[in-house]
Amino acid sequence: MGTGRRMLGLFATFWRALPGITVLWWGILLVGAVLPAIFAVLTGHVIGVINDPGEGRVVPALIALGGCFLLMQVLPHADAIVSMSLGARLSNWLNDRLVRACVAPTGLAHLEDSELGAIRDVDRNTSGPPLALAVFFVRDSLHRLLVGVVSTITLAWYSWWAALALSVVWASTHLLLRESSVWKDRGSAEVNLAQQHAEYAYQLAMEPQFAREVRLFGLHDWVVDRFARWRLELYDAQYRAVRLRERPVVGAAALVIAGNVAVLGFMGYLFTSGQWSLPHLVSAVQLAAGVQWLAFGGLSWATDDAATGVAAVDRLEPLLGQAGRLPSGSRRVPDRRVEVELRDVSFGYPHSSHSVYTGLNLRIPAGKSLAIVGANGAGKTSLIKLLCRFYDPDAGRILVDGTDLRDLDVDDWRRGIAAVFQDFAHFERSLRDNVDPGGRCDDERIRASLRDAGADDLADLEAPMAKGYPGGTDLSGGQWQRLALARVLCGLRSGARLVILDEPTANLDIAGEATVFSRLLAETEGTTTILISHRFSTARLADRIAVVVDGTVAESGTHEELMAADGYYRRRFELQASRFATEYDEDGRLYDVLD
Repeated sequence: MGTGRRMLGLFATFWRALPGITVLWWGILLVGAVLPAIFAVLTGHVIGVINDPGEGRVVPALIALGGCFLLMQVLPHADAIVSMSLGARLSNWLNDRLVRACVAPTGLAHLEDSELGAIRDVDRNTSGPPLALAVFFVRDSLHRLLVGVVSTITLAWYSWWAALALSVVWASTHLLLRESSVWKDRGSAEVNLAQQHAEYAYQLAMEPQFAREVRLFGLHDWVVDRFARWRLELYDAQYRAVRLRERPVVGAAALVIAGNVAVLGFMGYLFTSGQWSLPHLVSAVQLAAGVQWLAFGGLSWATDDAATGVAAVDRLEPLLGQAGRLPSGSRRVPDRRVEVELRDVSFGYPHSSHSVYTGLNLRIPAGKSLAIVGANGAGKTSLIKLLCRFYDPDAGRILVDGTDLRDLDVDDWRRGIAAVFQDFAHFERSLRDNVDPGGRCDDERIRASLRDAGADDLADLEAPMAKGYPGGTDLSGGQWQRLALARVLCGLRSGARLVILDEPTANLDIAGEATVFSRLLAETEGTTTILISHRFSTARLADRIAVVVDGTVAESGTHEELMAADGYYRRRFELQASRFATEYDEDGRLYDVLD
């Protein structure tokens, strides 16, 4: 897409996003472009009036000239403020669109797709200015171009040949320097690699999740050196991508100098020969100076920077919606315990050559609990995503009481799920909102859920769960784990039909796990429950256990049945039991894991 089309697309986006401020922006810009030409005309007029003063003519002429000069000094500041405001508001508008595009789709494929994983905040581009500053640069470059156009038109009234000659000279730089600044090469592989390294080093220094290792292993100097080295490499790579070409620049400079010397010299000749008056010469020379802004300048790169965010959102918005789209059915979910069955299910993530499941068959009877065990990468968590309908299977069906999950209303189905995920969310909201994000439980049920999850030490339901807010607090990993379990218990008290527990006690000690899980079993009794756990002491308490190996159910049955079968489950169980048969609890007492 050429600079002209990018510019028109950017201006169209201004209007779509912020029509009111766009009108103001254009109004100030156009007035500012006309003022230099008016000032040039008024200057010549004042000189003429002074040379041939008429009654009462000098004062009005000087007032008009002074007023024009004052506007020329003030208007750029107002224009800069409006431009920065337009850019900042446009950035917010684009980010709002991007956020809506990310959260609106029913599924997760658009967020976990490796090809869409490079989505970043529109206004955080380390290779170019923020959008607010980029719009300011566009305004500055466009203002200069419009000054050149108005100056050329006004100069034609004084001297058509001078306007024609100078416009040709200055406009020719667009042709001569068309490859002097190859901005499209800013996205070259060399630039992208340097930017990737520089951003990673920046994250190592700034992000708290890296802080411990950086300090523990003494990586301070390495991080700083890496950041400095790759930022310099990034700037060098960008310079190499956009460097000026010497021959076109020399040729353009020679043409511009020769053309201006010829035109201005002939203007001087016309004045000295008496064909032009002094006022005529002064106005024409000032206008001739304004024509220079027709030359090749910064409009191309400024427009490119400002249009980058717009183009990214315009391109990503439909892709995100398409990738994450999961059409919802219309059937309501039965208001009772449900049976869930996976029948010949095959599934693989987008753009991955590996299939997670191939012909998976699994049944979770209504009101019963099923534990899923298996090695890392066996597809345990992927099963949770399918059951929550974050993805649809590539083949086969997931049945809920005999009805295809795709035929059910997706929001109604999810409202009936109480889940705690292995990487559950820490909401920077109140304790109440963290336990009951859906707002379906009263305070009494919320407190009961906290108590049953072993988190009754968290008493202030209004306290924000982050230190960055007034009265906020920060929780330990174990406290967050209990809070997440309270979220499940609150969902159960709200009538959940299906309970999903993905490593629900991973951050608890052995004694804490036993206490919390026994409460969970008591609460979920009679509710269809799926448990994923790496601890066999937990998994064996479920009604049934399914061993998933290479995307298929290798073994299934009760703990006793699987132990008697003397297969994968028994070998893994005994291996874990031999290593962790006893543990010490927080009080230093021996605790039997298998008891």
